[in-house]
Amino acid sequence: MTDITGSTPVDAGVVGVSLAEPRDYFALMKPRVMSLVVFTAFVGLAMAPGSINPVIAAVALLAIAVGAGASGALNMWYDADIDRVMTRTAVRPIPSGRVSPTEALQFGMVFSVMSVFTLGVLVGWVAAALLAFTIFFYVVVYTMWLKRSTPQNIVIGGAAGAFPPMIGWAAVTGGVSVESIVLFLIIFFWTPPHFWALALVKSDDYARAGIPMMPVAMGEATTRRQILLYAVVLVAVSLVPCAIGLGGLLYGTVATVLGAVFLALSVRVLRVTEGAPARKAAMRLFLFSIAYLFALFAVLPVERLLATVLGS
Repeated sequence: MTDITGSTPVDAGVVGVSLAEPRDYFALMKPRVMSLVVFTAFVGLAMAPGSINPVIAAVALLAIAVGAGASGALNMWYDADIDRVMTRTAVRPIPSGRVSPTEALQFGMVFSVMSVFTLGVLVGWVAAALLAFTIFFYVVVYTMWLKRSTPQNIVIGGAAGAFPPMIGWAAVTGGVSVESIVLFLIIFFWTPPHFWALALVKSDDYARAGIPMMPVAMGEATTRRQILLYAVVLVAVSLVPCAIGLGGLLYGTVATVLGAVFLALSVRVLRVTEGAPARKAAMRLFLFSIAYLFALFAVLPVERLLATVLGS
């Protein structure tokens, strides 16, 4: 099969020799996505009541990182056919021929099992069960089913990316709670406006690959309205930690200010609908949404640390 440039990538499985380098397997693990997973898991772990041995905490975060990376590899294995025809993904290890589909499948399966088993034996089986379900949900429910079948794919499938803080919380407490569910919901409602903003910019890619992303299946106008709707819900949910004692004045201030910016950028995406300015508005929201989530989650442990230091 030829790629979008018209050239035929070398398939390592065809020639019988692996062309993969360590960096190719690292790329299979979607490191940018993995970094967000590890960070939100860390926040869940840091905000959970009780204490955990630092070594066990490090093991938990490593297992979560490996599990996230393994699910990314399985996602790339299954999506290799559409990755070949999308400009954004054509250079990934499988469509470029650096890693064979078989190698990616084996890599993803081995590290999925290893991460869950390690988390279960060394940390706790509730956290391990949540990690296993997260991998299953992302690979089977989202990648294999929802992504290719419904414009609501990222809404439902986004739950997979929202579980890490619950896993981190369970690593400390051995269970889930209202607080960890609220952290889950923040990421859950953040995912659609974040991803749809990018989808507006890359809608031609998704159309060419036959993926019913919201702008392709429902139109850009509907997508823009949905972005604003989810942004409103997200900002409301982001303030819940203040109501349940998880966040204080500092968190509330940061959440309010960042939420106002998020809403303003979402309104601009709704209003600016033509040409380069529309793409620029959507990309600006996409990039800000990443900083927004990192900042929102970062302020929680920072605020707790400051309270501990100032109160001691």
